[in-house]
Amino acid sequence: MLMKKWIAAALAGGLMLAYGAAHAQTVGPQGETATPSSSLTLSDADIAALKDKGYKAALLWHTSSDFTNAVTAGATDEFARAGISIAVKTDAQFDAARQRSDIETALAAKPNVILALPLDPVTSAEAFRQAVKDGVKLVFLSNLPKDYKQGTDYASIVTDDLYQMGKQAADAMAKAIGGKGKVGYIFHDANYYVTNQRDQSFKKTIEKDYPDIKIVAEQGISDPARAEELANAMLLQHPDLDGIYVTWAEPADGVLSALRGAGNTHTKIVTLDLAEPVALDMVKGGNVAALVADKAYELGRAMAASGIKSLLGQQTPAFVVAPALTVTKENVSQGWKDSLNRDAPQSVLDAAK
Repeated sequence: MLMKKWIAAALAGGLMLAYGAAHAQTVGPQGETATPSSSLTLSDADIAALKDKGYKAALLWHTSSDFTNAVTAGATDEFARAGISIAVKTDAQFDAARQRSDIETALAAKPNVILALPLDPVTSAEAFRQAVKDGVKLVFLSNLPKDYKQGTDYASIVTDDLYQMGKQAADAMAKAIGGKGKVGYIFHDANYYVTNQRDQSFKKTIEKDYPDIKIVAEQGISDPARAEELANAMLLQHPDLDGIYVTWAEPADGVLSALRGAGNTHTKIVTLDLAEPVALDMVKGGNVAALVADKAYELGRAMAASGIKSLLGQQTPAFVVAPALTVTKENVSQGWKDSLNRDAPQSVLDAAK
């Protein structure tokens, strides 16, 4: 799901930042301090100042998905409050060259604000340069064009509360295995600030807060298609694992296949992001214990609010994070709505009854 956007950027040489042990919160791609999205709001005076201005926005997304639909809905609703129309909406299909063409198409419509996830830092830096020259207010999702300066070239970067996602995953794992036991740790094997923080936050929370839980096996993964193979190798060496953390939902499905193939109903899985296969297993009482997700609708709302404040000449925070939430069998219906602003898949809802 949304992990694809981070994988694409990482493979393209995306922005990177090592996650140091001293950090206890999410930090931005250049070490920026996080500002909660809840603090980025529009006042009645802000709304009044925009009335009848005829401002337009463009939404230049990296792909089409439930995630981008939810981000779009949050942004559209916030722009509508300020009387700002959506002039252009595009899908680059994870193609940096196509995204460059999308930017050129959008600029022809003369938008005042652009919300986008840059797929490649180098290509995007050149592609968005004309928008900067034209005075368009730019707000980026998760990634940043190379050498762009906040306040000069763009208003804000908005992303998930990455630290909290990892921490909540650790808390969910501890709950699922009764606060003690042996777990495996499958992390994203790339030096990329988004996934690094989520994964390392899980590991550090287990080590710090749960002394009776031991991470006895660690395995990096870069290709989700290898997840089942890697999980089989891990389980061969550690057949008594009580739980396995998996960096996101797609490879978690492969780990689930490995457990099923081994007839293992004991080992619990905790992973990040929402996806139908793992959610279906979770509500049926299978190996999957919990899914930790972002609030995609809130990401879009915060992006729009930052763009609007920039239009008004107000200072905007450099790095904004939206909340994380833990989704379990008990709250799967509400959790899906809170995250993606839509109902859970019917198969999941039926199985949860």
